[in-house]
Amino acid sequence: MIKVTDKISIDESEFTEEFVRAGGPGGQHVNKVSTAVQLRFDIPGSKLPNDVKLCLKRLGGARVSTEGVLILSSRSHRSRERNREAAIERLVALVRRATERPRARIKTRPSRAKRAKRMDTKTKHGKLKKSRGRVRPDD
Repeated sequence: MIKVTDKISIDESEFTEEFVRAGGPGGQHVNKVSTAVQLRFDIPGSKLPNDVKLCLKRLGGARVSTEGVLILSSRSHRSRERNREAAIERLVALVRRATERPRARIKTRPSRAKRAKRMDTKTKHGKLKKSRGRVRPDD
């Protein structure tokens, strides 16, 4: 069990890992060893609360497939274990962000002086535009 918050934890059976070859520079080592990891987390099939699932789908963006599977890949380290740990850390960070409640927006109104200034600016701009009439040639 991977602890995310006090109340939420992820069981390791809820996600799958697939090790693939990492591209880029690295010579012979990178061509023969599968060190990059693709971590797949099934959001609808997980035991997370429904509101966290919805928020996680939104936060995942393009990394979430049409079936609702979150795919995280890590290829920054040379070893499988470190890439695996990095991918799990990213998953935990995403779930932790999904548990945070957004602050309620407090409605505000512009002051009377701000509204008056805005109207004055609009009036001046309108007068300026109105003065840009067609130029008539002198007869």
